[in-house]
Amino acid sequence: MAEKKSGIDQALIRDLANILNETDLTEIEVEQDDMRIRVSRNGTQVMMPQMQAYAQPVAAAPAAVAAAPVAAARDLSKALTAPMVGTVYLSPAPGARAFIEVGATVKEGQTLLIIEAMKTMNQIPAPRSGKVVEILIEDGSPVEYGEPLVVIE
Repeated sequence: MAEKKSGIDQALIRDLANILNETDLTEIEVEQDDMRIRVSRNGTQVMMPQMQAYAQPVAAAPAAVAAAPVAAARDLSKALTAPMVGTVYLSPAPGARAFIEVGATVKEGQTLLIIEAMKTMNQIPAPRSGKVVEILIEDGSPVEYGEPLVVIE
């Protein structure tokens, strides 16, 4: 039941938004013929230039719905951000105890998590000493450059 309007498959966009919700991904992109659709939790949509004017009103609704649970007002100014794109791991090995947990006190330089990028495990150290207030990512989830990971006060 593909519903098309101005060449845009609205059902496809809804399906992509549902996939974001089901998999906890932050972004998904598909390309068909001369059209590219990207649905993101932060509301970013990218289309081929000739399609962009039509796509934004259609894609904005699913993206806004997907972003609603994440849109809580919180201060992320003290958050450690991802220094690279990759997959984040909260423990040194599957089944091992996590490097950190909410409420733990960490020291500057202490390993907080690992980001796997290009089959290389990169230990991510604490930028400063403090208390872990919030862990914003899940073990095994993909992260993007600059994405907030852990809030340390």
